[in-house]
Amino acid sequence: MKPLKPIVRVAEVMKSDVDIVDGMTTVTEALQNMKYPETRTIIVDKRHDDDEFGVVMFRDIAKRVLAPDLSPQRINMYEIMSKPVISVDPQMDVRYCTKLFDRFGLSRAPVIENGKIIGLVSYTDIVLKGVIGQD
Repeated sequence: MKPLKPIVRVAEVMKSDVDIVDGMTTVTEALQNMKYPETRTIIVDKRHDDDEFGVVMFRDIAKRVLAPDLSPQRINMYEIMSKPVISVDPQMDVRYCTKLFDRFGLSRAPVIENGKIIGLVSYTDIVLKGVIGQD
C-alpha cells in the first residue's frame, strides 16, 4: 500500500509580506511605496468593517493606466482595483487552491484569516515551495 502524501497547506507556501494601501492612494504613490514588488500585487484595504478588500496587480496598471495613456499620478487605486477579491484560507490544501485558481482564472490570491490579510499565494509559490517541499 502506497503511503499518503502529506498535505501542503497554503500557509506553508504563501508570502507573508504584502503591500496594503488605502484606495485613495495614487498609482504612483502605491508603486513608489511598495516594499514587496516581487509579489506584483497591491492589496487595497477595506474602508470599514463591512467593506471588502480590493486587489491591483501590475497587469491591471499596465492595462488600465499605461495602455490608455492615463496619468498614474492622477489615478487612484480604487479606480483600477478588482473588488471583492477571491481569497483563500491559510489551512487550504494547495491542491484545492490550484483548482480554485484554474476555475476562476486566477494567478494569485490574498490569504485571509479572521478577516485579516495574512499573506498572498500564487502559482509560483505553490510550484516552487509546494512541489519541492513534498519530496
